Amino acid sequence: MDEGRETMIGIRVIKLDETDSTNEYAKRIAPEVPEGTVVIAKRQTAGKGRKGRSWASPEGGLWMSVILKPQKVDPRLVFVGALAVADTLSDFGLAPGIKWPNDIWVAGKKIAGILAEGKADEYTVLGIGLNVNNPIPPELQRDAISMMELIGTPLPMDRVLERLLFHLNAWYRIFKERPDIMMAKVRERTFILGRTVRIVEDDNVLIGRAVDVLDDGSLLLDIDGQLRRILYGDVSLRIP
Repeated sequence: MDEGRETMIGIRVIKLDETDSTNEYAKRIAPEVPEGTVVIAKRQTAGKGRKGRSWASPEGGLWMSVILKPQKVDPRLVFVGALAVADTLSDFGLAPGIKWPNDIWVAGKKIAGILAEGKADEYTVLGIGLNVNNPIPPELQRDAISMMELIGTPLPMDRVLERLLFHLNAWYRIFKERPDIMMAKVRERTFILGRTVRIVEDDNVLIGRAVDVLDDGSLLLDIDGQLRRILYGDVSLRIP
């Protein structure tokens, strides 16, 4: 991860005061712009997470999308974003962990989410929402936190963005050249491993012990001694 290497992600940065969703904006322009184009908005009016859930996106957070054009769509691209965010948080003295597959937690609360969307064999849009200086709404304070709250002072957004772009470039390069190394780091940072989790998979609810993240990005779950491979799902540590 040599900082002297040529940067691709961030080759073009489009900064908006407001948009519906940086992912939606990025998808609209993806066919015409170079790989590595980044879209950033001060505010999103229709920010979203997985399964179309709304994502509070007031000014002060880092709301951005990266346009990637890999040779083929790969669900593991979400981990490029997850690891880059985790490394960025570490740069600022925080201790993050990945909650498989696409959330980043610090101090037992969610601080960031990643959403990968795209068009098969044409592009992938990697959306990143990171709570930096934005206030957390009262109804979300039990489950969410910001960098400012953890560090105790507002952070320079340009510095956070610079570190995130650096780590995105590094992990995207590793993803293309040595995905096995990337997945080893994902396992290292996935804090739910060894813990009992509740997973909602479509309409199916599963409870078991998270055993491993496999090389294809799926989660291996131990349900009463039977191993099950989970391709996707909403993970909770709260067991009824």
